[in-house]
Amino acid sequence: MMELKAGIFTVAMLAIVLSSPTTAQKSPAPATPVLPPAPALAPAPHHVDLADLLSVAGPFHTFLEYLQKTNVIETFQNQANNTKEGITIFVPKDSAFAALKKTTFANLTQDQLKSLLLYHALPKYYSLAEFNKLSTLNPVATCAGSQYTLNLTYDMGTIQVKSMWSNPKISSSVYSTRPVAVYEVNKVLLPMQIFKSNPPLAPAPAPA
Repeated sequence: MMELKAGIFTVAMLAIVLSSPTTAQKSPAPATPVLPPAPALAPAPHHVDLADLLSVAGPFHTFLEYLQKTNVIETFQNQANNTKEGITIFVPKDSAFAALKKTTFANLTQDQLKSLLLYHALPKYYSLAEFNKLSTLNPVATCAGSQYTLNLTYDMGTIQVKSMWSNPKISSSVYSTRPVAVYEVNKVLLPMQIFKSNPPLAPAPAPA
């Protein structure tokens, strides 16, 4: 009888030991999920404030004044920063406007003045190197519409922008970083759709 009780006690103790947390086999911890890397953020679009740019370069005060007076500056700004194509602007210096008689621009209607300013831009960004290829596509439509075109020539790095009554050359690159290119020209572009004849020049200044 004593032997039977001892056997039962031994079996009970063995069961307790085997079920003890310290000896029971631990289940493996769940693996931490591996998440894919976060996508890189796209760089912010390059914003160019054309009014600020033209106010410190040049001098382009006359051209900028007309742009602001007609709100064409907003059209150029939208084309520059809110389209994939960008913009290329041909900016005459103040001396180019001064070379023409004052009535040349004073007699224009508001719509004509807007068209004249829009005529000084192409609705796409072009680096200087791209004008060689662009010149083979003449005539090139401007921001003023398909009827307002320019003829471009590229000869050994010299670029000329031909309108009906003027044929200025690009004298310098003011700014050229996609999506905005601004090039200085030494004459105002004068389309035949606005000027039916060659506008008169300003009288020569009297000798000192």
